Amino acid sequence: MSDELDYSNIETPELIQQIHDDLYDGLVAEVTAAVNELLSRKLTPYDVLTRALVGGMDIVGVDFRDGILFVPEVLMAAKAMKAGMVILRPLLAETGAPQIGTMVIGTVKGDIHDIGKNLVAMMMEGAGFKVVNLGINNDADKFINAIKEHQPDIIGMSALLTTTMPYMDVIIKTLKEQGLRDKLIVLVGGAPLNAAFAEEIEADAYCRDAAVAVETAKKLIAIRRGNM
Repeated sequence: MSDELDYSNIETPELIQQIHDDLYDGLVAEVTAAVNELLSRKLTPYDVLTRALVGGMDIVGVDFRDGILFVPEVLMAAKAMKAGMVILRPLLAETGAPQIGTMVIGTVKGDIHDIGKNLVAMMMEGAGFKVVNLGINNDADKFINAIKEHQPDIIGMSALLTTTMPYMDVIIKTLKEQGLRDKLIVLVGGAPLNAAFAEEIEADAYCRDAAVAVETAKKLIAIRRGNM
């Protein structure tokens, strides 16, 4: 279908706006065609990522936070964003384009819920982060191994059960034992959590949804880098 879409007559600023609109509507073929068109105009992959995809997902994130969009629509937008990223990711790797940071994210041991966590992962990627998604039922060792392998700036832990929440504390204590805690921003989320719990286990922040997670991650990374 993407072959039938002709964006060649649209000026570049309008085409970037079109991608924002198509992302918002979750239109995979349209986003793919428009990304290819922008690349053919010699925009750098990083420009296409930041101005078109990240710019569009920022709008999605704001409307999700404000209750204008809901999870199904955001998942559709994220799917369209991922289609654009399939094209851009190898090009970004080739050009060594900067990323905001790296995040390792996973649902903790004993918990197999992943819709919310996957949404956070997709929104973070849409915001320009490299995301390593560990999936579900992750013990402390899986987090530690991923941290050593990928050297992330942020780790995100998710739990949807009150019975698995305490395992987040186990992971943070393990990070301290391994001398890794101070090098990382630790974000936690999931339906039964709250800010008081995050403070109690000494996480850096509780994020109630994916939009808040992106905002919080950007803010904490900026603070950390500004103070270095």
